[in-house]
Amino acid sequence: MSNIKNVAVIGGSGNLGPSVIEALLDAGFEVTALTRAESKATFPASVKVQKVDYSSSTSVAEALKGQDAVVSTIATLALSQQSSLVEEAVKAGVKRFIPSEFGLNTPKVTGGTAKILGAKLQLQEQLKKLAAENPSFSWTGVSTSLFFDWGLKVGSLGFNVKDKTATIFDSGNEPFTGSNLPFIGQSVAAILKHPEQTANKYIQVASFTTTQNEILKLLEEESGTKWTVDHKKTEDFQKIADEKLAKGDYSSFGDYLKVYLFADGKGQSPKEGELANKELGLKTEDLKATIKSVL
Repeated sequence: MSNIKNVAVIGGSGNLGPSVIEALLDAGFEVTALTRAESKATFPASVKVQKVDYSSSTSVAEALKGQDAVVSTIATLALSQQSSLVEEAVKAGVKRFIPSEFGLNTPKVTGGTAKILGAKLQLQEQLKKLAAENPSFSWTGVSTSLFFDWGLKVGSLGFNVKDKTATIFDSGNEPFTGSNLPFIGQSVAAILKHPEQTANKYIQVASFTTTQNEILKLLEEESGTKWTVDHKKTEDFQKIADEKLAKGDYSSFGDYLKVYLFADGKGQSPKEGELANKELGLKTEDLKATIKSVL
């Protein structure tokens, strides 16, 4: 596979997009941000901005012309758009497509979580089929687990930094992985720097492996304050999630996520050797330093 130089990023102004763009620029790639015509998003001066009408195959084809790779960081609500984007990418001669995964290891999810993430699972099958039919095209799916630094700031991990309160699910000792946004960006750049090793694979990366109790301990140490702790059972959230999903309420994903990550004995954390950090030249990050920076 020839080297990848020109990279188009879709969803570059969202939560993850800016970190991906920054890492790609730092790695020496030529970056184009694809945006909707009405978007007022701004990007670094070295980034080319291409306005796109995603409902027009002609507009999409023009935007993808000359691109070696496409990185999609679009939000969950827009995931269905990726199917047509992939088709146009193949027609345009794009060599690598990185879909908007960047979270749970979707090939391994089951039950209600799999139903909610159905668009991602369907896209993976489409990517496999297109890669088999077009030898010059390939894809890479990447699971990063939680957006750790972002999640800690907004409270989605069960820790409220402002109020110094914590919700611990089950024992709080179940290991899970998380990735900081800049690290995820570096992972994307590393994938494109290693095209042969990462072609047509679903890989896992992580900044670190930790537990809820370890995070709480470091938060208390770094803040110099004893936090207020509330204990919850994940089995209760499983019931809540199932009830919500039965009514078509996809906000149940947040409840399923708590079960997936924190339930005692579920073993969702990647085992030693399952992470691609070493293969991609990615260094494990410092949990304590991350918590200190968030505080």
